[in-house]
Amino acid sequence: MKTDFSGFHKLGLNERLAILKKATGLSTREVNDLVNSGSLDIEIADIMIENVIGVMHTPMGIAVNFRVNGRDYLIPMCTEEPSVVAAASHAAKLALPSGFKAESDDPVMIGQIQLVGVRDFEKVKDIIMSKRDYILKAANNKDSVMLTLGGGAKDIEVRKVETERGVMAIVHVLVDVRDAMGANSVNTICETLSPYLEEITGARARLRIISNLAVYRKARATAVWRKEDLGEDVIEGILDAYHFALNDPFRCATNNKGVMNGIDAVLVATGNDFRAAEAGAHAYAALNGYKPLTKYEKDKKGNLVGSIELPLAVGLVGGATKTNPIARISLKILGVKSSKELAEIAACTGLANNFAALRAMIKEGIQKGHMKLHAKNIAIMAGAAGNNVYEIASRMIQESNISVSRAMELVKIYRRAGRKR
Repeated sequence: MKTDFSGFHKLGLNERLAILKKATGLSTREVNDLVNSGSLDIEIADIMIENVIGVMHTPMGIAVNFRVNGRDYLIPMCTEEPSVVAAASHAAKLALPSGFKAESDDPVMIGQIQLVGVRDFEKVKDIIMSKRDYILKAANNKDSVMLTLGGGAKDIEVRKVETERGVMAIVHVLVDVRDAMGANSVNTICETLSPYLEEITGARARLRIISNLAVYRKARATAVWRKEDLGEDVIEGILDAYHFALNDPFRCATNNKGVMNGIDAVLVATGNDFRAAEAGAHAYAALNGYKPLTKYEKDKKGNLVGSIELPLAVGLVGGATKTNPIARISLKILGVKSSKELAEIAACTGLANNFAALRAMIKEGIQKGHMKLHAKNIAIMAGAAGNNVYEIASRMIQESNISVSRAMELVKIYRRAGRKR
């Protein structure tokens, strides 16, 4: 991708769309769909969920400057929060020319079958494991397409869970779901296996469902930010902030929220289940006491090295990734070829947003940059419209007084000036 995206944020909407079209090969119709508020037809929305009454739209932006494993990406991000897209783009620019290094596990999801009424756990476990090959064969009879692509049920585990209602045997079916998120396939497999497990163990199957704690499907990414670009004091401040989150769950919750600002925005744009990703990420962070999803340290040259690891169950097929036309366009813009690649891109975006937030807090305070970008929203809240939105926002930024009360005062001033003209 050789198109120059420097100064992209300074361009008008039509100029940005023209550059995007040239860089990604979007058709005129696809570009029109991006800007057409009715691109998700109400008839399609009515199929996607129940009791449909309309469609809620979220702004989509493009994060630029991302180089991952030597390849340049444009990353669509859907979010209502100002500064998320800008922060990701700036963090990625500071990581150039090397950019991000990323990798991910095979897309293996866990299906859980809960067996209750277990009197002798070890006996139940032995029975199940003795039938392992038959169980896997039965599981794989349900999805021939997944098998032809190299996926399917790969293994089983049996875990003992002691509760106030007695010992439970939890059977984990490990399923390679290929380029799907996997919920439907895994749930179907669990439903299929449950009667047989009841028959051979004498226990009763209760819940039969996927786990969103996808510990076998993690994505990892790293980036290096140079000392000469950040300054030694900023690096030391970021390290202090990281160790604050490492040792305090109150800070850690907000740290990890900053990570998910980036990841969720990518998943929403691509039609993926961001709630599943949130659940998995925070559960993973809490496996050994609630900890940050990111890590920061200095290398031998004094540069800042950031890294991230978290479970990410994402897909390119199934669900809204194919139903929603904007999700399809987002995936075309990204140009990813597998769910693994999409997970790696999302992880890089999460790391970038976390780094950007820490840098902003250390360098200038989180509100300064955020409120500059939020100024237009505040102007609209105060009743500004048209070009006045930009004029009032610019004036508040110049005055360093970005507030609803000041915006309301300026709205009155501009309205009076308009009537006089």
